[in-house]
Amino acid sequence: MTDLLDNRPAGTVRPTTEGLNESPEVRRNTSSVHGPDVLALAGAAVGSLALTVLLFTWIAPFDSILGFAVVAYVLFLSVYAVLVSFDENSVAVRDKVAAVLWQSLATLLLAALVLVVVYTLWRGRSALVHLNFFTQDMSRTGPLQPLTDGGVVHAIVGTLEQIAISLAITVPLGLACAVFLNEVPGRYARFVRTIVEAMTALPSIVAGLFIYATVILILGVDKSGSAAALALSVMMLPIIIRASDVVIRLVPGSLREASYALGASQWRTVWTVVLPTARSGLTTAVILGTARGIGETSPVLLTSGFTADLNTNAFSGPQVSLPLATFQLVGSPQPSLIARGFGSAALLMALVLLLFIVARVVGGRGPGELTRNQRHRRVVASRRDVERMSRRTRLGPEAAAVSGGFPYAAPDAVPYPAPAAGSDVAPDVTPDPGSGPEPGAPSGAPGSPSG
Repeated sequence: MTDLLDNRPAGTVRPTTEGLNESPEVRRNTSSVHGPDVLALAGAAVGSLALTVLLFTWIAPFDSILGFAVVAYVLFLSVYAVLVSFDENSVAVRDKVAAVLWQSLATLLLAALVLVVVYTLWRGRSALVHLNFFTQDMSRTGPLQPLTDGGVVHAIVGTLEQIAISLAITVPLGLACAVFLNEVPGRYARFVRTIVEAMTALPSIVAGLFIYATVILILGVDKSGSAAALALSVMMLPIIIRASDVVIRLVPGSLREASYALGASQWRTVWTVVLPTARSGLTTAVILGTARGIGETSPVLLTSGFTADLNTNAFSGPQVSLPLATFQLVGSPQPSLIARGFGSAALLMALVLLLFIVARVVGGRGPGELTRNQRHRRVVASRRDVERMSRRTRLGPEAAAVSGGFPYAAPDAVPYPAPAAGSDVAPDVTPDPGSGPEPGAPSGAPGSPSG
């Protein structure tokens, strides 16, 4: 039966024409920057600045620069909230004001960091441009001599040696303690974790006093670079343990379970599964601990002594580091020594920045992610495997005769030579106990069990 109006079968859905004449859908802008927001920010900035100037010049007798900045910022947030409320609801107003607050605080912190770095480089520029600053010490340089004489090579060497000794102490202990906290759970592990977390907030002067009282006063060791390295180790060890503990805790438990299911012991699982998986994070933890210890001044001031000579033996005699040299040189009233102090601070900042860049590069790769050289080595190893399997395949029946029917024998496997003509000596082949004599072979033939 068909519909009498449009000759369609009964039950057929008629096409509708609704929405055909409507305008096309406008694509929504997903960008975080919109025109009204920019206008609101600009208007709030101009309005807050005008109100603050009016308040400080006409209404109240204020003259503090810090107070001017604080009042202007508070008025900026208030005016911005009022402008946004004309177009948005209360939820959107709170969201936009919170976003402006956090972004402005982040900008303020970044500006403070840039100010510190730029100021240090600017004050130390007169010393950094001379090559002797990196190649000479201060043993023959007086406070009135120009910047073309003397340098801080003794502080650079002392810093590198002290950090090397500290790493030799803290890296094995820190990684071992982090593995213990994760692999041997219990009350004692929780106690150790609590102590480590408390030591992360230990003041540096306390670490220096501890080494000074125990190593220098009680044990009678002279002030030296090694004593300073022990004090730095006390500061670096909690950082490395805590960061390594967090990284190892992120290793999936399924990897450990798979290793145990294959019959590996706990020690082998830790050595071959857990530590390689967390290698990038552990490297980051070590570098962060190094950056913490390399800039400490108080422990070194109490334990290493001070000298203007180059001392390459960290176990004998006083030895100065870059933070200690900066502290001593900046405290001098002579402009040349102050410039050398700021130059030492610039070198220290460059060294710490280099460490953080290395930590970022190394720690940016996830577990299992390979570098370009590692991928190249994997490709070369795969090609060698293909060539080896191809050689095994080319051996064919000869390899099968030797390997008991398995066609993929070792590449160096060759068939046993046939016995010489007229010889009664059979080849030394151990037959399969379950195999019978070959068809048609006489008794005592080499292919029969009795032979």
